[in-house]
Amino acid sequence: MAAQPIPSEPSSLDDDPAFSLHRGGKLEMRSTIQVRDKDDLSLAYTPGVARVCTAIADRPELAYDYTWTSKVVAVVTDGTAVLGLGDIGPAASMPVMEGKSLLFKEFAGVDSVPIALDCTGVDEIVDTVTRMAPSFGGINLEDISAPRCFEIEDRLRAELDIPVFHDDQHGTAIVVLAALTNAARLVGRPLSDLRAVVAGAGASGIAVSRILIEAGIGDIALSDSKGIIYKGRDGLNPIKHQIAEITNHASLKGSTEEALHGADVFIGLSGSTVRESCVATMSPDAIVFALSNPTPEVPPEVARRHARVVATGRSDFPNQINNVLAFPGIFRGALDVRAHSITEGMKLAAATALADIVGEDLTPDYVIPGPFDPRVAPAVTKAVAAQARREGVARL
Repeated sequence: MAAQPIPSEPSSLDDDPAFSLHRGGKLEMRSTIQVRDKDDLSLAYTPGVARVCTAIADRPELAYDYTWTSKVVAVVTDGTAVLGLGDIGPAASMPVMEGKSLLFKEFAGVDSVPIALDCTGVDEIVDTVTRMAPSFGGINLEDISAPRCFEIEDRLRAELDIPVFHDDQHGTAIVVLAALTNAARLVGRPLSDLRAVVAGAGASGIAVSRILIEAGIGDIALSDSKGIIYKGRDGLNPIKHQIAEITNHASLKGSTEEALHGADVFIGLSGSTVRESCVATMSPDAIVFALSNPTPEVPPEVARRHARVVATGRSDFPNQINNVLAFPGIFRGALDVRAHSITEGMKLAAATALADIVGEDLTPDYVIPGPFDPRVAPAVTKAVAAQARREGVARL
């Protein structure tokens, strides 16, 4: 994201509508009951509250019924990879975390608390989140830089018995899979027949590659700043070494642009640029998802000259790949059944539910529903909850 100019004097900040909207924050705490008299007070607080506390002490699972725990998500960041702004620190990340909580509430009725941690060490973050987890029904990790984000999520998933979900990874992956499922249907080819090139081996690029492999795509060549990742390439970190083992069956080497020759799908998650001449070498009926914001890797008007389906991460072009299509409904479904975790099957079910909303209305400019489509959150919620029950990770 390109840096935007801000007013030079603090007194003039509210002349900017963005600052005016954010003044005082975007969230507040509200009670769910009224305290009208001493009888209400004695039940809501002492002495009545003691009976509830004692019962929970004897039977900890009652906390899910008699506190907010089962319905509230912690939105946790360390401020190291905020949107396109990078490592701006915990304080500067808070407007984004508040925004995430706002989206949880607005799109799926999920209450959440934004938490910005003043630490970046893997052990520190895991320990801190683990210690505060008893207060929440789920943990949404947000804007934590790679490759630390992978270890943090894996360790928290192993440690906690509530859903832990890194949206930068899995939210993006789920929406990409849904859109690509429909794009493949539009061009009349199964996923298993497609070869994709994914530019960017950060959190979202790794997660997108993994979910597409799980869904059965033919092959993926994943690239980082040094080119295509392949088995035996020098300097791979452990995460990239793992992904090299399950991608690039064609053993491609070289640059992203070189790998595009004959490819069926391009997915950009890198902030880089791709020349039109290279997009032109892709297969007929190519699919281009240029998802970097605010500047896509390939300008949409250029991509359309050579591709049948074009998607971006922007709201001012058709086929916006937007995480808000996934994470509110995923957590709503997981919380509704008090799931222990969010499984790969639940992610695939969410992607299928999203893809199915498009149905017979499928066109090159409509392979994924829009974020304000009222069918989205209910469909994802239902699919995720049902899959959680099928897999035995639901408590209800």
